Amino acid sequence: MAISYSGLAAFHAVAEAESFTGAARARHVSQPTLSAQVRSLEESYGVRLFDRIGRQTRLTPLGQNLFVITSRLFAAQDEAQALLAGTRTLQRGHLRIAADSATHVMAALARMRSKYPGLTFSLTIGNSSEVVSQIMDFAADVAITARPISDPQIHVLKLRSDVLVAFVASDHRLAAHRSIPIEAFSGEDVVLRERGSITREVFETRLSSAGIRPANLLEVQSREAVREAVAAGFGIGITFDSEFRADPQLTRLKVTGADLAVGEYAVCRTERRRLPLVRSFFETVLEQVAEA
Repeated sequence: MAISYSGLAAFHAVAEAESFTGAARARHVSQPTLSAQVRSLEESYGVRLFDRIGRQTRLTPLGQNLFVITSRLFAAQDEAQALLAGTRTLQRGHLRIAADSATHVMAALARMRSKYPGLTFSLTIGNSSEVVSQIMDFAADVAITARPISDPQIHVLKLRSDVLVAFVASDHRLAAHRSIPIEAFSGEDVVLRERGSITREVFETRLSSAGIRPANLLEVQSREAVREAVAAGFGIGITFDSEFRADPQLTRLKVTGADLAVGEYAVCRTERRRLPLVRSFFETVLEQVAEA
């Protein structure tokens, strides 16, 4: 039995939008038409691809597996269309970027927009694990992450090295110092990002290697929240040196006695690295690094 392309396209649109209404709007078709296409696909194979709970639409386990396949299928279609439609000249196109920090990626996007005014962009910020997942799931075309990756499915380009530093509220007793040994964290309250953050992963590994146990750990969901918590006196914060911004409420501290160097990488799916938009992004971030 030949599979219906329109059924697959309808399924993919709903899975991507997580909504029949949103998918119908994106595809410029009526919701009944879209629902009929998905229902026909399900009935043809005697399967259920979505669980419909009230207004919520969730993929079944089978639907999740199919979505991985359709993501590859339609990503390849986008590449073919980009090549044939002339976006290799970068007169138009849309680039989806994921990053675990906006610090460096925004400058690269500004440079690309200046060179190619016809391009549009979407940027998603998350922790390092989320960023890598978006590349693997075809939810992003390129990404900037601090997480090193050794997966043949992912093309990786190292851009620069950074280092983790500590910071405290300006009235904290450690604020009188310019640097502290890693042993200073013993018995101290520490503010860190959520699990999945490379900042937390690297720092906790270094603490464990040195046999150091902080007193209490406050977990927050963003870099901004880490800064706010530290300024409010909840403990010592950890961030990348390049991301620390001078603030009269905060004091930066170099940490000695541990290797806190972390790389920054531009990544994409290996099979997509020659796509004109992706290749141009890699060239742009390399230019930026060379001029820094």
